[in-house]
Amino acid sequence: MSIPTAATAAIKEVVGPNGWLDTPEDVEPFVVETRGLWRGECDLVVSPASTDELARVVKICADAGIPITPQSGNTGLVGGAIPHGGVIINTRRMNKIRDVDALNNTMTVEAGCILADIQNAADDVDRLFPLSLAAEGSCCIGGNLSTNAGGIQVLRYGNARDLVLGLEVVTADGKVWNGLQRLRKNNTGYDLKHLFMGAEGTLGIITAAVLKLFPKPRRRETAFIGAASVEAVQALFSRMQDAMGDSLSAFEYANEFSIGLVFEHIDGANNPLQGTYPAYALMEVSSLRDDETTRDQLETVLADALEDEVIIDAVVAQSEAQSKALWNLRESMPEAQKHARASIKHDVSVPVSKVAEFVRNASKMVIDDLPGIRPSAFGHFGDGNIHFNLTQPADMEPEDFLAKWNHFNEIVHDYVATMNGSFSAEHGVGELKRKDVARYNDPVGVDIMRAMKASLDPNNIMNPGKVLPDAEPS
Repeated sequence: MSIPTAATAAIKEVVGPNGWLDTPEDVEPFVVETRGLWRGECDLVVSPASTDELARVVKICADAGIPITPQSGNTGLVGGAIPHGGVIINTRRMNKIRDVDALNNTMTVEAGCILADIQNAADDVDRLFPLSLAAEGSCCIGGNLSTNAGGIQVLRYGNARDLVLGLEVVTADGKVWNGLQRLRKNNTGYDLKHLFMGAEGTLGIITAAVLKLFPKPRRRETAFIGAASVEAVQALFSRMQDAMGDSLSAFEYANEFSIGLVFEHIDGANNPLQGTYPAYALMEVSSLRDDETTRDQLETVLADALEDEVIIDAVVAQSEAQSKALWNLRESMPEAQKHARASIKHDVSVPVSKVAEFVRNASKMVIDDLPGIRPSAFGHFGDGNIHFNLTQPADMEPEDFLAKWNHFNEIVHDYVATMNGSFSAEHGVGELKRKDVARYNDPVGVDIMRAMKASLDPNNIMNPGKVLPDAEPS
């Protein structure tokens, strides 16, 4: 819908001359998804500088029935921040760190703060904010919380929602809910913050948050291993978990095809092992003690695993530079996959005890369905989240392969459902997976979600067309 002239003028007056964009060339970067899968449209991009400004803009939109697409870093992968008309409210100007309390282990930040800046601010007071993902140099905390982002340290610290004590939210009618308590115990009614985290801006706009901080580890040790199978990686994870406990902060998996693309296409990416193997794992252990205890424990577990032939090869980083080089192998996998042409991507989770079974059987299913297809399986083994991406056969045209997107989604997601898993582990639902919500979620749960949406956003102006599936015709 076009925005009424009076509403446009009122919004521009609220945010001032530096707070809006309306020419096609200025709006363009905000309506295109990072991978180019979606291109939306909107007449006005608004960037409030404060919660008060944002609330006033929302009130104007609510009164005029103007759809709102909340957006921060626009780094999402499921089309959740792509508009279909109306106004984009971008929070990147709301980027203040309001408070850091090292003794209370909390930090209060605005939604437009870049994740890496939050990590650095925690480091400045000798603390850790553990949310860590590939886009941390450009993604914003508001989007991280709205999508309940995951990343590489969920195994030890949990998802984004587990790292939050309080929120400030602007609701669909332009009111401000101040829930910025810095408390770890607060039983005073419904825990409202969890309504908005993971809701992807469909119920309200997160404007600020109280984040949990943690003591900063004094030692981190990184190891990279090669194994004969994903089952061997699972066996190693079991040993690591038993021996290292909470010291095991990350445990990543990659199949041979995934890591091979990195070795082939990413500059400076070298194989640290003596050969190539069907399966790989990258792990990190950390400790508050600044001594060799953690490294000794890690090396003992790996030595025993080598002796018992659970794994074939292993290397432990000898320096910070070597550790970064090992992590670069993992972080380069999405970029490396682009060199293999078209891919159909899945962000799924299953119980950790079922990861090896999933990778083995799902790979066979898709290969049997389309000989020559190349499964690229990698991700966060330690929390059950696997990025199961399917690369086109070498002799197939990309367009023909991508036309099978829904077909392979059903194969993969149907199998995930048999394991009581999830079709969306950490990327969210957005626009891409709305139909999957109807297909796989419990129908009573979907009805509850619809009731929440109807109650909090009765005019459906908050990120319409996202998360919830279209209603079935009556």
